[in-house]
Amino acid sequence: MFNNATSLILILLLGANVLALGAAVWLVYVLRRLRRERNELLQQKDVVFNFVYDVSEVFAESEAVDLTGLLKRVLSYALRTARAGAGALYMVDADGVTLTAEAVAGVFPPVVDGLDATYENALSKVKHVEGLVRAQKARAGSGLVGEAFSREGAVLIADAEIDARVPSFEPDFLHIHSLLLVPLRFRHEVLGVLVVINRIDGMPFNMSDADLLQALIDQAAVSVHYAQISVALDEKRRFDYDLGVAREIQAALLPEKLPEMAGLHMTTFSVPARQIGGDYYDVIPIDEDHLGLVVGDVSGKSISGAIIMAMCRSLLHVTARECLSPAETLRRLNAMLGHDIGEDLFVSMAYAVLDVRYRRVVLARAGHVEPLLFSASENKVRMIESDGIALGLTSPEIFDPALQEVQVDIDSGDMLVLYTDGVTEARSVDGQEWGLPNLVQTVEDVGREVGGTKRLAGTIQERLLAFVGEMAQYDDMTLLAFRMDCTDGT
Repeated sequence: MFNNATSLILILLLGANVLALGAAVWLVYVLRRLRRERNELLQQKDVVFNFVYDVSEVFAESEAVDLTGLLKRVLSYALRTARAGAGALYMVDADGVTLTAEAVAGVFPPVVDGLDATYENALSKVKHVEGLVRAQKARAGSGLVGEAFSREGAVLIADAEIDARVPSFEPDFLHIHSLLLVPLRFRHEVLGVLVVINRIDGMPFNMSDADLLQALIDQAAVSVHYAQISVALDEKRRFDYDLGVAREIQAALLPEKLPEMAGLHMTTFSVPARQIGGDYYDVIPIDEDHLGLVVGDVSGKSISGAIIMAMCRSLLHVTARECLSPAETLRRLNAMLGHDIGEDLFVSMAYAVLDVRYRRVVLARAGHVEPLLFSASENKVRMIESDGIALGLTSPEIFDPALQEVQVDIDSGDMLVLYTDGVTEARSVDGQEWGLPNLVQTVEDVGREVGGTKRLAGTIQERLLAFVGEMAQYDDMTLLAFRMDCTDGT
């Protein structure tokens, strides 16, 4: 019995030792796992901390933020963090659905559209591949990059060889073994997609890699977002400065004051739809008896419109003083502009030569809206029609014969109005056009007043602005008018 008890005790002690040993082994395993997780968290913390510190230098090194340099740093840290052999950072374009590789590191294959037919003949295969990666556009919801962008979550492909979504490449240096795509997210917006391939230790990417890379990219997204804002502000400041210079140039091109001649009263107004307009008006003294009156509309607005306007003014001032024929003047102007104006730009223009002595106007229209003539004897307005094509659209062989010149006699109290289509096409908040009938009615109302020319521009502008209200306009509004033998300036 003693032997049995002793044996039982020994068995119990042995079992306890085994359990203790097992517990110790389990405890060691748990401690190692916790230590490994702790080390991974510390590594993640160090990577993110070092990245944030490194990125801050981008903002501190100079007044202007280098967005391209920042994206390269983000990609470099991503490769080190994921121990990846190559990668690319795709950023979303302004349209919100197209993505372009703005940074590429290592030999990264063209995963969007693959190799092209010119690859085999390329002198440098690596440079050619990088060029393809940067040129190929990914789209939201299409392909691996588009999938990661649309789902706003990581895409992990541990074995790329068995995944049909991953393109295959015959050259060994482009072969993809493992692939990880992580969205660059800022708040509720995806700014881009980071793609890394092939761990340098030969192991496939895992969820730990995905989590660590996502933590890094989430921090990067904040810096990238504010860098984009900084770049946009810098561009806006430069653009505003250029606009200011262009505004000054444009203001210098318009006449400071209108010529004064006995029996002739003139008026004008011009309201640009943007800071720099594409409309042009001018009064050109030709000789003692003749004045050139011009209103033009450049198809390109902003700075491009101001530049074309400056060209037109310079050429017109030279040509007008050599020729009393409006049609011939416009023909010469078209021939000279045709060599310098862009394919997407053109100028519509109404040009009239007023003979003060004989009270007549000779007029030609290069694709411009019809001028209005208020007849004092009939107390109504009629349009002056003539054929013509806009300047810069076609060659002299087509432009010259298409241009028609008309002559109109001007009686006492008659009023001629040149304007741009921005006046009649101005829209109200509810989308209604001011229209030609409103312009004609206003001209008739003012024309019936004795000597009302001086009030014409102000009245039209007052009614026009009251009609459009707070609605932003998409075209400039310009008007130039004169009246003969007005005795009262009211």
